[in-house]
Amino acid sequence: MKQTKYRVICLGSATMDYFATVHEKLKSGSYGQKVLVKDLEVFTGGGGSNAAVGLARLGLKSAYLGKFGKDGARETILSEFKKERVEAIPVKFSSDAPTAISFVLKSEQERDRIIYAYKGAADELRFKDFDARRLNADWIYMGTLMGEAFKTAEKISGQCRRKKIKLLFNPSTYLAGKGKKFLKKILENTTILILNKEEGQLLCGRKEEISLLLPELKRLIIEEGVVVITNGPLAVAAYDGKKIYWQKPPQVKVLHTAGAGDAFNAGFLAGYIYTERIDKALKLGVINAGEVIQHYGAKNNLMHLGKAKRHLK
Repeated sequence: MKQTKYRVICLGSATMDYFATVHEKLKSGSYGQKVLVKDLEVFTGGGGSNAAVGLARLGLKSAYLGKFGKDGARETILSEFKKERVEAIPVKFSSDAPTAISFVLKSEQERDRIIYAYKGAADELRFKDFDARRLNADWIYMGTLMGEAFKTAEKISGQCRRKKIKLLFNPSTYLAGKGKKFLKKILENTTILILNKEEGQLLCGRKEEISLLLPELKRLIIEEGVVVITNGPLAVAAYDGKKIYWQKPPQVKVLHTAGAGDAFNAGFLAGYIYTERIDKALKLGVINAGEVIQHYGAKNNLMHLGKAKRHLK
């Protein structure tokens, strides 16, 4: 049977996100204290899910590969995928663990947030759980996978080399902290490596400035690859082995920052696929992230293709 060809297959978590806002500063709480929540909103999220929807909205045929629990969260996420035209690659064996959940805690008095993440079923994805022939794409987008799913990620990165699929890898702080050797099998097959400054420092094992981290990180991935380092509200940098590109993000009112990285990644990858220009990709990435951080929910204000085209012009 001929398998569907995707532009991008996204791996990583798909979660239910609970956004709670409190009035007090996050550090002001004490043990045993009951803190009243002023607002509570529920959205879908997760790195793999956010990227898949972000890329689909930007006009790329996208699929999601990941594991869910046998619960209502699974049905909610799959229903959203259908609405957003993201195909969920069938997984043969469901999990007894719940679908992944994140609890995002934000204070009215602070810009940043604390995220409590439960990975649940997402960490149980095994290579035998899906038909490997389904890995038929131009790109694999790989977010953070842990536990048994990390071994699967390593195998999929090997498939990328054999099938000549390009790989975007976006490791978390946890994975970056494991070091170069731990991530070697994935990094040596990576075309685009995206991480933030702290993650770059952890992966390199020292606290250097971005301009010094970029060449070292570039040596870890394929020769024609690109390294991108984000730095919160400061300029984003990318390096292709010849030139460092810088892009300042737009100045916008920040409501929350959860999902900003995923939005940047989707915008960057779409811009890179459409134009093959790093400067254009960086611009689309920071604009997409800027749209998301002005609203609750990691997907609520992700750009659609029409708006992206206007920016790329």
